[in-house]
Amino acid sequence: MKTNKSVRGLQYAAAYLGALVSLYPIFLMLTSSLKTNIQILKNPMSLPTTLSFAAYSKLIHQIPFFTYFWNSLVVSVVSVVLILLFGVMASFYIARYPFRWNGALFFFFLLGMMIPIKLGIVPLFLLMKKLSMLNNIWSLVSVYTAIGLPLAILILTGFFRTLPKELEEAARIDGSSDFGVMWHVLLPLMRPALGTVMIMNFITAWNDFFFPLIFIQDDAKKTIPVGMLSLFGQYSTDLSMLFAGLTLASVPMMIIFFLASKQFMEGMTAGAVK
Repeated sequence: MKTNKSVRGLQYAAAYLGALVSLYPIFLMLTSSLKTNIQILKNPMSLPTTLSFAAYSKLIHQIPFFTYFWNSLVVSVVSVVLILLFGVMASFYIARYPFRWNGALFFFFLLGMMIPIKLGIVPLFLLMKKLSMLNNIWSLVSVYTAIGLPLAILILTGFFRTLPKELEEAARIDGSSDFGVMWHVLLPLMRPALGTVMIMNFITAWNDFFFPLIFIQDDAKKTIPVGMLSLFGQYSTDLSMLFAGLTLASVPMMIIFFLASKQFMEGMTAGAVK
């Protein structure tokens, strides 16, 4: 009994230590946004002597931060919605309909995970130019949707295959259509997988720097990672403004992770009860 308590105590200590190590950079980012540049440079690890919100005021008034924020939000949310929509429909077809070409179709989608998309940036750029999608946030939406679909289909197909077919057969006996079976019977049990797909793709789209840098030139259409680049000067950088922008930019990711984690736990409970 004492051994079990000692092991459990060590496990709790390791968990608290891991949480502290993970949360400390966020705490340091928040405290640095409340300090001046001089305080950050003199003692970057110290707590602010006086709380100053001047960095947030300068951030809002000197650069169009909320424009960048809105662009990032639109791109990330629309990309995640399209990935979930197309991913669920494709995965339902692959997992529930035993056609001859299902294996080949599944492998075709997985090919998207095997080819680094950044290696094809030149033909992709030319394609966007022909489609008149350069300097348009919908070019980013299309790219992120294409990037996220292969992994989403891999996760969702595997989850669909674990669900008992008796639930589907019972719904069909009650007169439910294919869409009704998918929407009302299977999807409520798939919230863990949907939450995982949502978190992964939202973070990918929100944090991406490469594609907005290539496809977007208009300042009014830039996302946060590219827009924040203007804070880096040739000879000096306003660190307090930078940390303020990073703090505000991290809020949506924290919210979406909290909501998706809650759905994850609720989905596991609902699936166990059903």
